Amino acid sequence: MNSTVIGLLLLNILSLLSGCATTPEITPEIKPSSSSQISPASRLALSLQGTPYRYGKSTPEEGFDCSGFVQYVYKKHGINLPRTVKEMASYLPQIPKDDIISGDLVFFNTDEQSYSHVGIYINNDKFIHAPSESTGKVLVSSLNNQYWQKHYMGARRPKKH
Repeated sequence: MNSTVIGLLLLNILSLLSGCATTPEITPEIKPSSSSQISPASRLALSLQGTPYRYGKSTPEEGFDCSGFVQYVYKKHGINLPRTVKEMASYLPQIPKDDIISGDLVFFNTDEQSYSHVGIYINNDKFIHAPSESTGKVLVSSLNNQYWQKHYMGARRPKKH
């Protein structure tokens, strides 16, 4: 086997063993100015695209895990959210999938536990998140991807209280 095949095999193994999620698809970057229908929170989130994934971290300087990323973005907009995905899901009111708008949070079951991953909805069935060490960075994914469809658990809308 050549080094490329070995590298790909190792990457696949690592993706199964780490992070907030497994191996989501990597989609092209969406620039913050690409749509006027993007919420301020989603714009900030998009500006953080490419920030390294780091489990347990919640700043651009240190990196982000999924809940740290969401918590950071909303704190910058004056909304204090709990630190963990499960706490966020319990704290925020659920909304129907048909009513999701830019800035809403989308939740997933990625490790056989309910509410184990979270991202911020952008628009056009795209969301931004810090998925795992295997992807290595904050990125945009599609809710239409088979993996995310299978693991989707619901949406919540953060609001100032």
